[in-house]
Amino acid sequence: MAVSASSATENGRNEYTEDGTVDLKGNPVLRSKRGGWTACSFIVVYEIFERMAYCGISANLVLYLTRKLHQGTVVASNNVTYWSGTIWMTPIFGAYVADAHLGRYWTFLIACAIYFMGMCLLTLAVSVPGLRPPQCNDINVSDCPKANTLELAVFYTALYILAIGTGGTKPNISTIGADQFDDFDPKEKAQKLSFFNWWMFSIFFGILFGNTVLVYIQDNVGWALGYGIPTAGLAISISVFLAGSPFYRHKKPNGSPFTRMARVIVAAIRKWRVSIPEDPKELYEFDVEEYTKNGKFKLEPTTNLRFLNKASVQISSKSPWMLCSVTEVEETKQMLRMIPILITTFLPSVMVAQSNTLFIKQGSTLDKKMGNFKLPPASLGAFVTVTMLLCIILYDRVFVKIIRRWTKNPRGITLLQRLGLGFILHIIIMVIASVTEKHRLSVAQKHNLVESGGQVPLTIFILLPQFILMGVADACAEVAKLEFFYDQAPESMKSLGTSYSMTSVGIGNFLSSFILSTVSYITQGNGHKGWIQNNLNASRLDLYFAFLAGVEFLEFYRLLTYHKVVSIQG
Repeated sequence: MAVSASSATENGRNEYTEDGTVDLKGNPVLRSKRGGWTACSFIVVYEIFERMAYCGISANLVLYLTRKLHQGTVVASNNVTYWSGTIWMTPIFGAYVADAHLGRYWTFLIACAIYFMGMCLLTLAVSVPGLRPPQCNDINVSDCPKANTLELAVFYTALYILAIGTGGTKPNISTIGADQFDDFDPKEKAQKLSFFNWWMFSIFFGILFGNTVLVYIQDNVGWALGYGIPTAGLAISISVFLAGSPFYRHKKPNGSPFTRMARVIVAAIRKWRVSIPEDPKELYEFDVEEYTKNGKFKLEPTTNLRFLNKASVQISSKSPWMLCSVTEVEETKQMLRMIPILITTFLPSVMVAQSNTLFIKQGSTLDKKMGNFKLPPASLGAFVTVTMLLCIILYDRVFVKIIRRWTKNPRGITLLQRLGLGFILHIIIMVIASVTEKHRLSVAQKHNLVESGGQVPLTIFILLPQFILMGVADACAEVAKLEFFYDQAPESMKSLGTSYSMTSVGIGNFLSSFILSTVSYITQGNGHKGWIQNNLNASRLDLYFAFLAGVEFLEFYRLLTYHKVVSIQG
């Protein structure tokens, strides 16, 4: 005899999930059969292989553009950040499709197919001799033959097909993982607190392989194999995810979050003359049963952004563009209240972008020998990864347990405090990078290497402090961003909330391109050669890094201001 979902209990705990999750056929799911860490294990393994694939392309991209496509420093750096910006901006569209139409699972699988197609085409572009310019070893790449229209078209088409694919995978895979824990169950809700730390652990474990093995193969064996392995890794990751399908819990699409937010704003504006009743109970709201049967949370009215409450004032019209429920209004408020924090995170993403562009170009000018081994400059990113992995473990297993004795916060400190700590570290990193670069330039001048642009007789390991501290900063800021935007987003808009974190990185990359181009243009005035040139020995990256440190300090001050006035707590 079948047991109903509403009555099945075990030791006082409902055997069925209570958050509205279902299987692919739309049936309620037993928490003992689906979800939890069993389902998440497949998702975490997927992310390890997918991050390996992505990092295999992104880590060394700036060197491929300069060495193989013969682009200058500013052009290559900007092309990397343009692409990276697109990679991190497209998730907002993937989140929309998932939340409004297809659901997270099917959106993710379709995006995986597009992602894999882009990877295959990119591998082809770097493997076929006719799809890249002839070899050129001149230090001044402006003297090398440029890539023709066909070569650039194939290469960039592949890159941006890949970007479209990741737009559907990035916002949904982490949310699918979080969906495996039921917020209505205290035990599972507690487990979710550690999920995002271990999620970031899996990401950077995959990146570690990409930053070491793959970039070494690209620099010393060949780009065809160096890109072919990530493509195979992506195929493996998709297969692993599919293998876990019988264990996943799914949430049904709840309609477009953009439409719901637009309705609230339009309804409030159209009723701007209407008075808000003193008694909140007079505002329009669905019956409690409407939320209970769909596993949704009913939200109570609040006084912040009070103007939007006008959308819930009952009038004769029942049009959704004239009358919205209190919960819909409060959901919109939650998304809007995060925007100041979202804006504040743009500049930290600019700092992170330097580790994939100018920091790597710095390394290419230094002595890369380590005994008989020649270290690829992009492998320095492995130190970011290792440091971050260690910091996440120490933070989750040691720091949180100690500090929450005083703060009484389950996370130890608030997410905004953790984010602020990352800001401070970014400032320190840029100061260190500036001092290190000034020393590199002085050694280049001492050995008459300014005009020739030759290798500076300094070990590449002088760059280690800035890469290691970047790992510590990522463990604070990047994890805090992801968890903050997911945690503060309403239940029906989790994918959109997750995409806020990715949008931050995307806009940060575009902003990095804008700042780099603007500084390069301004500093070339009045007959000067400029701070950023193709020949880094004749450049002034030390001044550029100092400039970034100053700008980041101003942004940190803004975060302190928001922490005082914004009522959202981490």
